[in-house]
Amino acid sequence: MRVLVVEDDKEMAQTVALGLRRARMAVDVALDGRSGLDRALYNDYDVIVLDRDLPGMHGDQVCAELMAARCRSRVLMLTAAASTEDLVDGLNLGADDYLPKPFDFPALVARIGALARRAHPAVPPVLHHGDLVVDTARRAVTRGGRSLELAPKEFGVLEVLLAAGGRAVSAEELLERVWDESADPFTNAVKIVVSRLRTKLGDPPIIETVAKSGYRI
Repeated sequence: MRVLVVEDDKEMAQTVALGLRRARMAVDVALDGRSGLDRALYNDYDVIVLDRDLPGMHGDQVCAELMAARCRSRVLMLTAAASTEDLVDGLNLGADDYLPKPFDFPALVARIGALARRAHPAVPPVLHHGDLVVDTARRAVTRGGRSLELAPKEFGVLEVLLAAGGRAVSAEELLERVWDESADPFTNAVKIVVSRLRTKLGDPPIIETVAKSGYRI
């Protein structure tokens, strides 16, 4: 899952990003509204965590611009104000959810996960393939009843492949969906992660390499 955090408080932005990365998410950070909008329109994010009170461009305007551009990312709006009017205003602008500050971090993670599962097409909370079970809400993986410890990138690649429903997913798409913007587009990181993932998933193999197309389950 790839997430964009748009928050002008640098310390808070870094803290949220660190926590989300520990929850096995790929995270980019923008510290003002304009750069947040630019990143959101350029990259394919599952969820955008958008602070409402931003310098350069207000969060309301960022949200409105995203809706006008038909951005498919889900938007979770944050604000220090918690009135019903603020909630209604945020949702009317096109935000998918609304969380007042201060917030409990587990609640933020749960809401991001819930929004990601409402993507296009919707992803079920639990993905299955034979004896492989991936719980996207709990970020847990089992095969044959045995719990598997996956690194964040391994989990992300597996989640994208399963959600593709048998479609071959290119290395470029995996890099876009699972890595953050600091990833080198010419890296062989996807190949390395898929190799490690295959080893951890064990036999019989379930990840197939499709010539000139990528990988599929």
